[in-house]
Amino acid sequence: MDSVSQFALGAAVGVATMGRRVAPWKAALVGAVCGTLPDLDVVIDYGDPVSNMTLHRTESHALFYLSLVSPALAWLADRLWRQPGAAQGASPGESPGESLFRRWWLAVWLALITHPLLDLMTVYGTQLGLPFTDHPYAVGSMFIIDPLYTLPLLVGLVAVLSLRNARGLRWNAAGLVLSTLYLGWATLAQQHVRGVAEDSLRAQGLDAGRVLVTPTAFNTVLWRVVAMGDDSYREGFYSLLDGGRSIHFDRFPQHDVLRAALPDNPYLSRVVWFSHGFYAMREDDGRVLVSDLRMGQEPTYSFNFVLAQRRGDSLLPLAPEWISRRPDIGRGLAWIWQRAGGEPVPPPRQ
Repeated sequence: MDSVSQFALGAAVGVATMGRRVAPWKAALVGAVCGTLPDLDVVIDYGDPVSNMTLHRTESHALFYLSLVSPALAWLADRLWRQPGAAQGASPGESPGESLFRRWWLAVWLALITHPLLDLMTVYGTQLGLPFTDHPYAVGSMFIIDPLYTLPLLVGLVAVLSLRNARGLRWNAAGLVLSTLYLGWATLAQQHVRGVAEDSLRAQGLDAGRVLVTPTAFNTVLWRVVAMGDDSYREGFYSLLDGGRSIHFDRFPQHDVLRAALPDNPYLSRVVWFSHGFYAMREDDGRVLVSDLRMGQEPTYSFNFVLAQRRGDSLLPLAPEWISRRPDIGRGLAWIWQRAGGEPVPPPRQ
């Protein structure tokens, strides 16, 4: 998820765990920092764009490693806020000089591990099982930015930091409950759309075996469906306001023959693995590209990589180059608004 959501979630978890033992702003600060720390791996350059994509959300998002570092971070928090004598800004229940290490440990651990667990709800892929497995887990029921998830957390935080009393703590708890219920709603909606998609594919005589269902930008009302075939893939959209009507699918070639021409290319294999097989290849002006079909929609995807250059009848492997094609955001948002409302307008194909 986006940094604001992770910041807000970590802060809310910190406040809820520490309660009135420390001033709410202290718990919020520690929780926000811990909730943001895992994403610092974005500053690491792994040497090429494919590795940078597939090695994001690895060790820094692994539950095992985060659990290992949580006691050290909790010790720092406890030492920082445990001051002798009267404490500035102490809450009524705060006891200066009293060690709250165990409670800080719980707060820090929860703030750390809820980060990858929230990331798990997106489609990107989070390797939270390291070092035992490098599988990129992804539920795919949430878009990376969703205001309806983040807003309750922010409202709760503003309330607890403003009121600084038991009522504020209740507001913070309510924000956590509402945001968590929204995650549950999104997962149920995703499963409903998956059922509609599979029924639509079967009714049209198409393979319903490999289907991806993800929300479109900033909402959980309009959903994108990708169905992979042997030599092509299909893309369709379904709104929860469509009233159960069948999904229309557009067909696009996968050009898997290009993969056969690059049988030992490690970068291609890496993209195929990371995308769980939801990928497509194409040739553009003699350059061979691979796209991760999970993030974006036709014809604009977040992750496209040039892997080879055509030389006559053969393909010359190249060091991977990342190409991002920016969509027309204004046009796209206008279409999402219309289509989410149940209007059967075709998607913009820029």
